Amino acid sequence: MTLFIGSKRPLATSFVLACALLATTAVPARADITAFIGLTPTPERHALKGFSVGAGLIIVGWEFEFASIGEDVVNSLPGLKTYSGNFLVQTPTSTQLYATTGVEAYRENLGPLQETSFGTNIGGGVKLKLVGPLRVRADYRIFKLQGSPIHSVYQRFYVGGNLKF
Repeated sequence: MTLFIGSKRPLATSFVLACALLATTAVPARADITAFIGLTPTPERHALKGFSVGAGLIIVGWEFEFASIGEDVVNSLPGLKTYSGNFLVQTPTSTQLYATTGVEAYRENLGPLQETSFGTNIGGGVKLKLVGPLRVRADYRIFKLQGSPIHSVYQRFYVGGNLKF
């Protein structure tokens, strides 16, 4: 038995035609990778480093990010490692402004104290074109950690090299 849509066109034929139309009008996806260094003022200023890998269409995108804030036992500054998946909305221009939000798994530690749980983040930034596929990326985020962390809210600012491909 053949299933028909409208005027006797088989459903399979309509599906193939729709897929062909989408394939010819699809916008190519873009990807990028960023290596960054930065600072967090939580609880007082200390360094962080990390990387992100992302992809996107014209206005929407997503990324995976790893970041690490070093532990400083002498000054009682906890270390924090985050593994986050983020959703971005960005401008379709050579200088890209973006807003982002996401979820993360984290591990915070200070000496024998350790907390592993989940959290959310929100922020934004800019990707400035330098030459060819090279860009500079500046980003600000606020992290809200669940569970029982030493600090439930972290802020951070970073600058990094970004390669668009």
